[in-house]
Amino acid sequence: MGGRNETKVMYFILLGFPTTAEQQLLLFSALLLVYLLTVLENFLIILTIQNNHSLQRPMYFFLGNLSFLEIWYVSVIEPKMMVDVLSHDKRISFQGCMTQLHFFVTFVCTEYVLLAVMAYDRFVAICKPLRYPLLMSHRLCAQLAAACWMCGLATASIKLSFIAQLSFCDVDRINHYFCDISPLLNISCSDSSRAELVDFILALLVILVPLCAVVASYICILFTVLKIPSSQGRQKAFSTCSSHLTVVVLFYSTTLFTYAHPKLMYTYRANKLVSVLYTVVVPLLNPLIYCLRNKEVRSAMRKTFTCRRHTREIN
Repeated sequence: MGGRNETKVMYFILLGFPTTAEQQLLLFSALLLVYLLTVLENFLIILTIQNNHSLQRPMYFFLGNLSFLEIWYVSVIEPKMMVDVLSHDKRISFQGCMTQLHFFVTFVCTEYVLLAVMAYDRFVAICKPLRYPLLMSHRLCAQLAAACWMCGLATASIKLSFIAQLSFCDVDRINHYFCDISPLLNISCSDSSRAELVDFILALLVILVPLCAVVASYICILFTVLKIPSSQGRQKAFSTCSSHLTVVVLFYSTTLFTYAHPKLMYTYRANKLVSVLYTVVVPLLNPLIYCLRNKEVRSAMRKTFTCRRHTREIN
């Protein structure tokens, strides 16, 4: 391979974002605040759903799964990112890099499928309301949630089985703030065409198939809602979908930019900035979107913490 030294790489150096000494503390504080807020927001949603009987429905069961997923999703990336901001030693071991990548891909792929399942739930609720309790049974919801996780895990395992076989020679610097597929494909000194092809095919399956399911669900929802005679009825039907649709647009638009062609997208500096959107910003916004745009969640959250405060005062 062009005379490159094919010694086994034991670790990688994550270059991250170049910052001055003054910027480091500011960036660390911002990342810490965002991480804690993201975890807290999602934890509060899970707690609210678990403690309110009115939210024991498929829509909120899947929302609880999404919140649980996003707690782990940000925890794979942001703690290491914060440490690297303050540390001069930005190394990550080869095994640590593969582990981070495996969990990250698992959570991303799981979220793609989970968002499609949530769209299907809204389709059944609006287009087939009389059959909704029968079609979306507790057993089916549990099976769909498990299938989302299994799909994410299987996809990550297949991708990693190809990427882990690549040789990285004397190149150990990753121009990113976490171990992602695109930078690893680009620094490999062996032929990565097969790994890239597998990654591209799986990306098509995991991104486009759920996306098509989401689009088809919302087209059916749109036609059904337009048939509702009253404007109040139409508004009520749309309000149950607006939060989910906003989250879908945010997540798919940012990740599709990066993973449509991973090796090509890595050549653009904008790739790191877009990655910040779907690893830091979008997970922070998702709970806010569901809380601010969903009256049931807001009401249940107020009830949950009002009851807890009254309980403490009585005790």
